[in-house]
Amino acid sequence: MSKTRIFVAGASGFIGRSAVEYFSAAPEKYEVFACTDPVADLRDPEAVKRVVGDFGPDCVINSAAVVSTRKTAYAHGDTDVTAANLAMFFNLYRAKSPGARLIQLGSGAEYDIRAYRPKMSEDYFDASVPADPYGFSKYVVSKFAEGRGDVTVLRVFGLFGRYEDYTFKFISNAIVKSLLGMPITINQNTVQDFLWMGDFLRVLERFAAGPKPAHAHYNVTPTESPDLLALAGLVNAAAEKPVEVRVLNPGMNLEYTGSNARLLAEFPDLKFTPHAEAIKELYAYYRANLEKLDADAVKADEYLKNCRTVKK
Repeated sequence: MSKTRIFVAGASGFIGRSAVEYFSAAPEKYEVFACTDPVADLRDPEAVKRVVGDFGPDCVINSAAVVSTRKTAYAHGDTDVTAANLAMFFNLYRAKSPGARLIQLGSGAEYDIRAYRPKMSEDYFDASVPADPYGFSKYVVSKFAEGRGDVTVLRVFGLFGRYEDYTFKFISNAIVKSLLGMPITINQNTVQDFLWMGDFLRVLERFAAGPKPAHAHYNVTPTESPDLLALAGLVNAAAEKPVEVRVLNPGMNLEYTGSNARLLAEFPDLKFTPHAEAIKELYAYYRANLEKLDADAVKADEYLKNCRTVKK
């Protein structure tokens, strides 16, 4: 039986690193190429053509992106976010062989933050064109994927797990604060889809190594969407000693959730890990690695000021 050759772009990031680790754990089934910036600048078409051509993948997973986050105050200085993200995608697409598939890591931002509504379905895509550079770049790729057959967009809203940036990502940040005996601080409560990385990787494998999917776009989201207060409660439930939970602003922020009906229709046997179970596992990971973490950065909590607040 021949191995499936998987090329992971953005292999040093949260998703890419997790994917490389996951597929590499099954060497009898997969041969993995981890592409990071030192290996090839994905904005350079000749460099991408060389590394993709030399490896000859059956599947390219594109998790590389310039992302807008609270850590950058939603700004990137001189970086043209749209141009960078589109260059990386199209260079990868042009470099792969005609028979290879490309899996693009999409985002709920494709639905346009100005038009968010609860449990957005794939049919809601293109109801509004995102104005922000990151969301627009993801939107363009999804439009390109429609009707093409060799590109599948997996839209994620929120992922959590080891290797994410615990200095500001909510669940990991809350866990580390708990371990340091600090209060868990919520700028404003909201409902958001948080998917356990282990569940996402199992879904990713089905698309990377399974038959051709029926659609170009899939929301990869859990069925249950707890709010931030509930998630903070699950962190306290996993802790030996609960900490205070503070909410700085009243009311609810924009809900950021997607429907997974299309995904479950294609994979009716798919199961999602309960948030309580996943958080308990992640808590144990951070407890075991606490001495390796940047506790000062967590205590400073400097990215909290960049949270967006909805005034009502």
